[in-house]
Amino acid sequence: MQVLLIGGTGLLGSEGAKAMIARGDKVKALALPPVPQGAVLPPEMDIVFGNYMHMPDKELAGHLKGCEGLVFAAGVDERLEGPPPIYNMFEKYNITPLRRLLRIAKEQGVKHTVICGSYFSHFAKQWPDMELGRRHPYIQSRLDQEEMAFSFADTDFHVAILQIPYVFGAQPGRKPVWMFLVDIIRAMPFATFYPAGGSAMVTTRQVGHAMAEALHRSRGAKAWPLGCVNMTWQEMLGIFHKYMGYPKRRVVTISKGLFTLGAKARKARLKRRGLETGLDYDVLGELMTRNAYIDPAAGCEPLGLPREDMEKAIGESVTLCMDILKHQKSAVEMKGE
Repeated sequence: MQVLLIGGTGLLGSEGAKAMIARGDKVKALALPPVPQGAVLPPEMDIVFGNYMHMPDKELAGHLKGCEGLVFAAGVDERLEGPPPIYNMFEKYNITPLRRLLRIAKEQGVKHTVICGSYFSHFAKQWPDMELGRRHPYIQSRLDQEEMAFSFADTDFHVAILQIPYVFGAQPGRKPVWMFLVDIIRAMPFATFYPAGGSAMVTTRQVGHAMAEALHRSRGAKAWPLGCVNMTWQEMLGIFHKYMGYPKRRVVTISKGLFTLGAKARKARLKRRGLETGLDYDVLGELMTRNAYIDPAAGCEPLGLPREDMEKAIGESVTLCMDILKHQKSAVEMKGE
């Protein structure tokens, strides 16, 4: 299958390219420069540098001509900060350009599309009592992205969305998303204070494999909730401590109320700077203290994702964070395409 991959040099896109090429697909990537120093990209992948959001329809149609597959491994996540209403920023990067891509792809005869989404949309449907979309602009944007993307699906145009949870694994030369948590832990004296709860997790390689398999296996409109390992925050933080050099450091479980006080203080600081974030800190404690677990039978097993050593993947992420903080390695920021 000839595939156009948006974001093919990124953390997840590069793994997707490797998996698709190993499966026999031919991959052309549209990506923003620069390529992180030390990043391992498949030599068989054709890379075109440029911002797809700024390309006219005719240019995008030229890239999609002759393709049977489209993979969207770009956009922004909930960590984005911006002026209110922050929803507009998520719409700008995650919905509006994807709508245009899907329209042009369908016009050019593309048959199969895979979109990297978020597991928050899965839980918004699993936990309707929490009203996650109404309360959190980022989660609402992911729900809207799914609804928009699935509206294109029919018997000849298949749309799959990967509902991706916490991802671990490092790409040399690119800052891990976990820099913020490593910074938080380092700033706490003696122990790490964190609420109860936990999350589903996958490795970067597993996400790449999911892209390749979903591209070939999905029919119609299909959401794949991914979760190969479920882990409590205490278990995850214990691994963080190990690779940060604090193997005996304790994790102290704090109440939802205490976590919420800290979150509200951060929200107030952002507001003074004229900024919002994608998750509303006033009610974030309700979400953080849940066990956001996903049965591997929902997505990982039917897609045949390989088993991975999650502790090793977390260790790779944390070690790179520490090397960057100690100025032992340089890295570019994570970015949307």
